[in-house]
Parts: sequence; structure tokens; C-alpha cells
Amino acid sequence: MSNAPDLTAAIARLYVYPVKSCAGVELREAVLTETGLDLDRAWMVVDENGVFVSQRELPRMALIRPQIRLSDVVLRAPGMLALHLQIDTVEEPVKVRVWDDEVQAYDMGAVAAQWFSDFLGRKLRLVRFDPEQQRLASLKWTGGAEAPTQFQDGYPLLVTSTASLDLLNAKLVAAGHAAVGIERFRPNIVLAGLEAHDEDRLELIRIAADEGTVELRPVKPCTRCPIPNVDPATAQVDPAVTDTLQSYRRDPALDGALTFAMNAIIVEGVDRTLRVGQPVAATIRF
Repeated sequence: MSNAPDLTAAIARLYVYPVKSCAGVELREAVLTETGLDLDRAWMVVDENGVFVSQRELPRMALIRPQIRLSDVVLRAPGMLALHLQIDTVEEPVKVRVWDDEVQAYDMGAVAAQWFSDFLGRKLRLVRFDPEQQRLASLKWTGGAEAPTQFQDGYPLLVTSTASLDLLNAKLVAAGHAAVGIERFRPNIVLAGLEAHDEDRLELIRIAADEGTVELRPVKPCTRCPIPNVDPATAQVDPAVTDTLQSYRRDPALDGALTFAMNAIIVEGVDRTLRVGQPVAATIRF
């Protein structure tokens, strides 16, 4: 493989989602950790059996908006007093389930549990990922590379492009629907300068961070459930997004599943800082 990049781009937007399936936080810069961007999916909401819940069954989770501060994360939701989560404070150890993985976590206590239960109308608890726990992305898709995650669905990072969203919005508007924001797809890194869905074809993404190069490898298309149909401003559900994706984003390699964005793993660059505007060079897989 040549060292010359096949494509050049730039980081347009960065997002982290401190509480899995709640609203994201858009940042100008974010530290890359072993498990993805710092604080991404560090917390998760679980039911009485310790199984995670999401916007799939509780769309009102989209209305819970985090703010990241120096020592805490502040959660706000309509009609609720703010909930403060100390970044370095946890309570009892607990086992929880995220998809097929049972992992060690820490319960965040009665106040957080009551807050989520009151707002979402079910008996729920909030848990924090145990940093001593190792939860790896699928070795099948990473080619055997060990890629640790926290409470992400399966991979440390999700990468997409502004052009991919522009194409979807053009199709939505042509069909008489409203355009949507990129936050519905819950990416971590949004690239500008690519053609629509060029991210599907990338073999290696090199980002010029201040401290040195960051290298990311896209490994698996992100299959889409109905969460992009949830309006993040209102929590109302409208199938227009997935209906539109059905017309052009079925992936035969994944049994016809709808895909949008690419799951990626970290090859190099842990502890380096990603910033909006940083240049990106990428090689194409095919």
C-alpha cells in the first residue's frame, strides 16, 4: 500500500454520548482514549434486571441532555431538576448486560435511579462502566485486533461524513419530508471533504493531531435500528428516515440491513487530542 493518501478531508464535528442513548454533546476537541473518545458511553441506564435500555423502547431518552464540566456531568431534562454525576465517584459494584455482553459496572446510587425512573416512567438504575473491565469489539470484524469499548453498541468509534447526511437530506426533502441533523446517527467523528458514503471504502484514516498522528481503521458498516427516526428535539418518532434509507442503503454483505456510517477501531494515537478542523488523510480499501 502506498503512503500517499487516496482522499483528504477534515474533522467537521466531534460528539460524545456520556450516557448511552441519551443526547450527545458536541465538542470542539476530545481526547482519544483506549475505548474511544473520553467519557463516551461511560454511563448506561438499565432496567430492574440490569439490562440496558435505549431510545428503541424509550424515545424520551433523547430529551436527556448532558453537559460535560471539569469534575462532573450535568444531566437536564424537561420538567426535571438537574442531575449532577461526579466523574470520579461511584457506588456499589453491579453486573449489567449490554447486548450479549455481561459486564462489571458500578451503580450510581438512589438519587440517579430515582431521577431516571421519574423522567422515563419505569423503574431504572444508572450505572458507570468499570474501567477494570475489558469489553472487546467483535474480533471477527476487527481481524483479530483487540479493540476495547465501554457501553458502545460494539465498537470504540463511529465515523461518518457531512456528504452522507447531505445525500440523505436531499432524498428526504425530495419525498416531502423535513431534513434531519447528523445527531440522529450518533457519530463520534464527522468528516468534511468526502463524497457521500466514501467512509464505507476507507481502509485507514490518518488524522494530524498536535501530539502526532492518530490512525483509525473502519472495520464494519453500522447497521441501523429505528433510533434515527426519533426527533432529538421532541422525542417524536417518524419512520421517514429509515423508510428513505431502505431505498438506497441496503447492504447485501449484512443480509440487506440498512447501514449508515462506519464503526472504527484505534490503531494509533491513544491520549492524543482530536480537534475540529484537523486535516485527515485516508486510503481506500477498494
